[in-house]
Amino acid sequence: MSRQAHGLRAWVLQRFSAVYLLLFLVYLGVHFSRVPVADFTQWHAWFAAPLVNLATGLFILSLLIHAWVGIRDVIMDYVTHTGVRVALFAAVMLTLAGCGLWSLRVLFLTVLSGSGA
Repeated sequence: MSRQAHGLRAWVLQRFSAVYLLLFLVYLGVHFSRVPVADFTQWHAWFAAPLVNLATGLFILSLLIHAWVGIRDVIMDYVTHTGVRVALFAAVMLTLAGCGLWSLRVLFLTVLSGSGA
């Protein structure tokens, strides 16, 4: 990447992830306003559908990317001490990785349990 494009990758990731987050949330709002879910069985059956599960997985990935880029930029802009900056980066990475792994576990278990839970 050239010097003129410094930060371009983070900017693009932030914008694309924001667009996907918005589209997914609009989809959820429209879907649940038209088809209300009455009980857990209906919710689980809808959520276990492969396309919904994939879209939710992409939502989680987009959310993690969006959070990382945003928090990373704030830390880089406002934390000047290198040791504190590295510690904060590590803490944020571990937190986001933990949230991502937990979310993948939930998605995976939803698919494994099928729609007849």
